[in-house]
Amino acid sequence: MIENNPKRILLAPLDWGLGHTTRCTPLISYLQQLGHTVVVAGNEWQRSFLHGLFPGIETIHLEGYNVTYSLKSGLGATVLLRQVPGIYATIKREHLWLKDNAPKLKIDAVISDNRYGLYHPELPSVIITHQLQLQTGAGKAIDRLVQQLHYRFLDRFQQVWVPDLPDDINLGGKLSHTDHMPGSYRYFGLLSQFADMQPVNNGDQHLLVLLSGPEPQRSVLSSILWNQLALYKAKVVFIAGSESAPVPQSIPDHIQYYRRLSGGVLATMLQNASLVVCRSGYSTLMDLVLFQKKAIIIPTPGQTEQEYLARHLNEQGIFIEANQSDLNLTSLLDKAETFPFKPLALGHHYHDYKLVLEEWLG
Repeated sequence: MIENNPKRILLAPLDWGLGHTTRCTPLISYLQQLGHTVVVAGNEWQRSFLHGLFPGIETIHLEGYNVTYSLKSGLGATVLLRQVPGIYATIKREHLWLKDNAPKLKIDAVISDNRYGLYHPELPSVIITHQLQLQTGAGKAIDRLVQQLHYRFLDRFQQVWVPDLPDDINLGGKLSHTDHMPGSYRYFGLLSQFADMQPVNNGDQHLLVLLSGPEPQRSVLSSILWNQLALYKAKVVFIAGSESAPVPQSIPDHIQYYRRLSGGVLATMLQNASLVVCRSGYSTLMDLVLFQKKAIIIPTPGQTEQEYLARHLNEQGIFIEANQSDLNLTSLLDKAETFPFKPLALGHHYHDYKLVLEEWLG
């Protein structure tokens, strides 16, 4: 279906890890199929990643939030709190950037993935977020106060698109289901960069280590897992999750090492994994559910959203939760032998977003 009135749509994903960017790829693909032009705003590595998937796509530089996490895991939340003034300044700056650049770029509409300043008073503007109730770890009263402040930003957009399901069977739990919903919201179904791919199932079973997320914690977890995997004798595929990751001087015969993979190659590695070890980032979890994978999920220390998701999904018997501070891979692999790994049968909801997009564009 090609639109008779093609539009230029600005799409801007958050820069906290690669997950927000990868989960926007099905949106880009479908908008292009409909005949619209997608202009992506992001930093250098986001633009480079998307140019690799969509050759010729129009991009423009937009500085990210550049949030960092503490090297000492126990200080993660405190360090993040100290960065709030900088985050707020970035929100104001990107809002002014949009007002200045929308006429120059001839933008007709805006899709923001968790970038709170990219709303426009004269253009249809929507925001994608799975976090309606932020988990602060400071108690319900503080959570409610933070939610009120959060909704002040969300209500500046015409719609809030929530990548989850409204039903009792869902992925986000309390993050995406709350008694106090924003003014105009739509559940969007789930998003995955692999939803339209058909990876090769070659029966080549392996343990997949799939790393992602912000530094320095990505490197910390990479080092922990690499050292422990030296004693593991079965086949391992180790994906470090960063183009700048140092290649180990000595790679054991049972380990395949990659700095980063994407597209069909990554989909095939995921499809053929007997078990995945990864972060509990929401975009990664959506990929796991799509492929019905068993996984050990390790939250980034101090990232309360990931800590909540890991705890919640472990309690549901869906994935195994593990803490980075006392990680023992041998014990976790033993636990995986008897853990229920209850499947979330949500695979038919990875195209729900198309109807929402079509209605919004119409």
